[in-house]
Amino acid sequence: MQMEYQKLDTTGLTSQEAKKRLNKFGRNEINTTKKISKIKILLSQFNDFIVWVLIAATIISGIMGEKADAITIIAIIILDAILGFIQEYRTEKSLEALKKLSAPTAKVIRDGKQIIIDAGEIVIGDLIELESGDRVPADALIIFSESLKCDESILTGESVSVEKKAFSGKMNDKSNYIYMGCTITNGRALAKVVATGMNTEMGKIANMLQSIEEFRTPLQERLDKLGQYLVYICLIVCGVVTVTGVLRGENIYDMFLIGVSLAVAAIPEGLPAIVTVSLALGVQRMVKKNALVKKLPAVETLGCTNVICSDKTGTLTQNKMTVKKIVLANKEYDVTGTGYEFKGDFIENGVKRDILNNKNSTLHRLLEIGLLCNNSYYNYEKNRYVFYGDPTEISLIVLAEKAGLSLNKYRSYFKRIREIPFDSDRKMMSVIVTNSNSKYMYTKGAVESVLKSCRYIDIDGKVMPLDTDLKRKIIQMNDKLASTALRVIAFAYKIIDSNSYTEDNLIYVGLVGMIDPPRREVLNSVLECRAAGIKPVMITGDHKLTAQAIAKEIKIINSDEMVITGDELDKLSDEKLVSFIDKVSVFARVRPEHKYRIVKAYKKKGYVVAMTGDGVNDAPAVKEADIGIAMGIQGTDVTKEAAAMILMDDNFATIVEAIREGRVIYDNIRKFIRYLLSCNIGEVLTMFLSSLLKLPVPLIPIQILFVNLATDGLPAMALSLEGAEDDIMTRRPRDRKESIFSDGLWFKILNRGMLIGICTVLSFVYTLVKFNSDITLARTVALSTLILSQLFHVFECRSERQSILNLGIFTNMYLVISVLISFIMLISIIYIPYLQGIFSTKPLNTSNWILVLLCSGLISLISSLINYKRGR
Repeated sequence: MQMEYQKLDTTGLTSQEAKKRLNKFGRNEINTTKKISKIKILLSQFNDFIVWVLIAATIISGIMGEKADAITIIAIIILDAILGFIQEYRTEKSLEALKKLSAPTAKVIRDGKQIIIDAGEIVIGDLIELESGDRVPADALIIFSESLKCDESILTGESVSVEKKAFSGKMNDKSNYIYMGCTITNGRALAKVVATGMNTEMGKIANMLQSIEEFRTPLQERLDKLGQYLVYICLIVCGVVTVTGVLRGENIYDMFLIGVSLAVAAIPEGLPAIVTVSLALGVQRMVKKNALVKKLPAVETLGCTNVICSDKTGTLTQNKMTVKKIVLANKEYDVTGTGYEFKGDFIENGVKRDILNNKNSTLHRLLEIGLLCNNSYYNYEKNRYVFYGDPTEISLIVLAEKAGLSLNKYRSYFKRIREIPFDSDRKMMSVIVTNSNSKYMYTKGAVESVLKSCRYIDIDGKVMPLDTDLKRKIIQMNDKLASTALRVIAFAYKIIDSNSYTEDNLIYVGLVGMIDPPRREVLNSVLECRAAGIKPVMITGDHKLTAQAIAKEIKIINSDEMVITGDELDKLSDEKLVSFIDKVSVFARVRPEHKYRIVKAYKKKGYVVAMTGDGVNDAPAVKEADIGIAMGIQGTDVTKEAAAMILMDDNFATIVEAIREGRVIYDNIRKFIRYLLSCNIGEVLTMFLSSLLKLPVPLIPIQILFVNLATDGLPAMALSLEGAEDDIMTRRPRDRKESIFSDGLWFKILNRGMLIGICTVLSFVYTLVKFNSDITLARTVALSTLILSQLFHVFECRSERQSILNLGIFTNMYLVISVLISFIMLISIIYIPYLQGIFSTKPLNTSNWILVLLCSGLISLISSLINYKRGR
């Protein structure tokens, strides 16, 4: 955006001066509420009823003389707390990093040039540039404005936008000021910062901004309820085990301690923490792929998404417009060259034409309009041209430069008096310019809109009436160009001899056809969407035929799917739109308010909708969508605020990658739920079956806690780091109401839990009988069987569809390492004399290990072989 404020001092601060002021006054930030300290996070790990009961029992144990047991149990509790602390602290740091990534930016003038900086680096005295959709980064005095309106509802509660104007000399005139946190809803401005951070109006009511909502995902809520049910079930079972043992004559205190220890081991208290960590780590992976997820519930919803409504320009296409065709009333030119290079020729009937030396031609007038009815510009920086502004406008500058018309020369010769900005209703932009001789209105915009305002046509420099037949021919030419995937813009002008600046009685000049080629990676992403059961939908303001041509090229539209325009949408009732919306793949010539209707219709039809947006008017649709997606480069602050996810590269392919990652995260959550619950059921059943069969207690409290420490933490975390399975994007989208235990997961959990418990009891009984009731040896074998059963099972949990033999053991090295650590812990307490005394274990010989391996690994091996043979 280049503003017309030549008489103002627009050099701004120097970088050096800005740095001094930043060091002196601090960052432009509102002080947030205090973060939870590390100590509080650590102490919160002990804030659990079961843990307190265990601590109390341990204290009693110490008083009764079992000091070694008491110390060891306390040590295990502390180790568990440390693991929980690491998980929670890592989550806090991950979320904190994400908040920093989503920090707003601002356009400022430093050293005479416009740059984009972190809004926190703005200082008093900075010149900031703002336009429709921008969030005001600091309190500022307006020194230049054009059609400026600002939404101050965050400060005043008034929903109506307030008109603003440049400084009038009255220091207390609030219409001359804009305030931090408010939103520019119309026009543009240059303003000088007068207050930052806590000294702003927003800073004075900072408490309004500190109630940041913390989201819990629906999955986390469901798992919390599941955890509550499991607590009740485990407490009942543990109570039965305790009472049964006492009735059999076991020591009351010992059985109480066993019951409490079993409850601690059986209840998956780490499940919510692992879910949170898994989500946070997944979000971090998405960031590396240019998708910034602002709200954790979006991660779950991504896996359910079955419609992606995407803007065309910049998302499906490269957003680098290049003019390819110019059509005047009686002449056509092909334009060579690509991108933003100033190299290219004008070809008429196969002959290269010199445009520069024919200044009175209609073509020359069209190029002049393209230069002056334009807010984009370029600078020569570091041996190359750097462009700023809208790609369509940049392409018009490049077009004129190819003809030899200099942007800087024309903008110094013609002075802009006024701009009538483009809006989505008029679909036109006009400027009033003057030179030493005359005053002109120059207009560009959508062909239909411009033609409505034209009564005359410029033919070879002669102005003639624009009759119905000529209009029909122009529209036919527009359709012809649009059908070849060219975006078409019309140009018009008039000479002004009064102060009436209405867009009427214009003189039509010609058409320009430009192309914004599709991104190379989009075709594969669209095909991937279709394979995954996701319907891609294009939404664009372009002509129907242009949109259709691009959509066909990237396979968004099939022969049996429809294209609907904004005008056709206006004629449809909501009910009619819903009835056939699943047959529509392209919406053309739409306005932002149409997006809201489109989202509502798809949702009413039962789809889970992702919707992209960038402008202010896109915010309602983005917020209404199941997954609102804002553009990180072109998107306004308002849209980013409403969105659940921000595309940092504005690329459609990134949406597909985010959906893939969302599916992976959900898959991994199911995997460690399967692992944790089946293992915990196995632990409970081991104790419960032994009690029912009137066997000696197979595991003492310290051994139960050790199982919990060795198997529940690291392996479960490693499962959350599993990569995508090969078929992840060929499955149908998950139903959002689907239970986390769907597709027989509960059966798998119960089945394997029962087998783990039965095998552990069998190994215990066999050792008791074989080795003359050597209870210490039997418990060591049971302990080893229980732990190894879980460590073997964790590899099975890597996939619900494929055998570990298909996946490969070493494809998740995090899991391999975590299992090795757990196994080393087991070996340590069996063979290190000091630890033997603490954990009541004894060394195992070869025959013992054979029994342990048979009981713990045989089922996993058989299961893996069966699945491998099935090709799963």
